[in-house]
Amino acid sequence: MHSHFLLEPPAEPLPVFADTDPIDRVHLFRMTLGDRRLQAEVLDLFDQQIAILVARMDTAPPAAMATLAHTLKGSARGVGAWGVVRAAEAIEAAVAAGTDLADPLAMMARAGAAVHGAIASMRQSEAGQGGGL
Repeated sequence: MHSHFLLEPPAEPLPVFADTDPIDRVHLFRMTLGDRRLQAEVLDLFDQQIAILVARMDTAPPAAMATLAHTLKGSARGVGAWGVVRAAEAIEAAVAAGTDLADPLAMMARAGAAVHGAIASMRQSEAGQGGGL
């Protein structure tokens, strides 16, 4: 058994329907074993993480930007935020190639805003149903 699999599982392909919803709810359900409280907790943490790390990217040097993007990519894979995954990969690729970061950063800002809106909507929906998200 290779020990690197314990640290980072192999990347799974992004689903075809990734653009229809900022959070892949089926993936999130599977990752949390259907536990609604865990889903709420994970999404709250991810929402905070996006806000903090994207804000740090604005002033970070390129190498640090790539590290922050890599961190977000791992978290985004966990919740099924495929738009954030793609944006993080674009930032990593731009840093590696030494190209302009304006478009990948704008892509991340859009993806982060979409996820933030989706999480807020999910919270509102759950609150209306007497649940907790």
